[in-house]
Amino acid sequence: MSRIGKKPIEIPAGVTVNIDGTNVKVKGPKGELVNTFNNNLDIKMENNEIVVQRPNEEKKIRALHGLTRTLIYNMIIGVTEGYQKELEIVGTGYRAQKAGKKLSLTLGLSHPLDLEDPEGIEVEVPAPNKMIVKGIDKQKVGEYAAYIRGFRQPEPYKGKGIKYVDEVIRRKVGKTGK
Repeated sequence: MSRIGKKPIEIPAGVTVNIDGTNVKVKGPKGELVNTFNNNLDIKMENNEIVVQRPNEEKKIRALHGLTRTLIYNMIIGVTEGYQKELEIVGTGYRAQKAGKKLSLTLGLSHPLDLEDPEGIEVEVPAPNKMIVKGIDKQKVGEYAAYIRGFRQPEPYKGKGIKYVDEVIRRKVGKTGK
């Protein structure tokens, strides 16, 4: 039984939600998000709350019930507060620079990596070894942060690479002399 799927989603002030069948459009102070959900679920608006209901107890429908409710909730949080992921660069000579909409990463490769910010995503570089990926779509923010991290993942011996700020790297001991 989905406890998350049964919880109604309260709509905060300043946010407008338009439900057209399976299409949900959320508009708030930070922007607008549109998503299409499974047509087997019933999405309704009642008393300034969004309620997701399922027609039967099939396993697939039960799995989609909580997921749909969480995705709609994430859309509402995104247009009101936004999402951000903080990345940290560890390593001698590793750094990030920002010029306009281009992010330039120097990660010990033969050339610097120049990345263009995707639509709806903004990257801030407050320090040469810190990056903040911001946006209103939680999935896009997470994907882009993981994409940046994928260029130089942290290694377990010295901890060099790009890591999330709250990530803990399990360290290994190196070789010992005879």
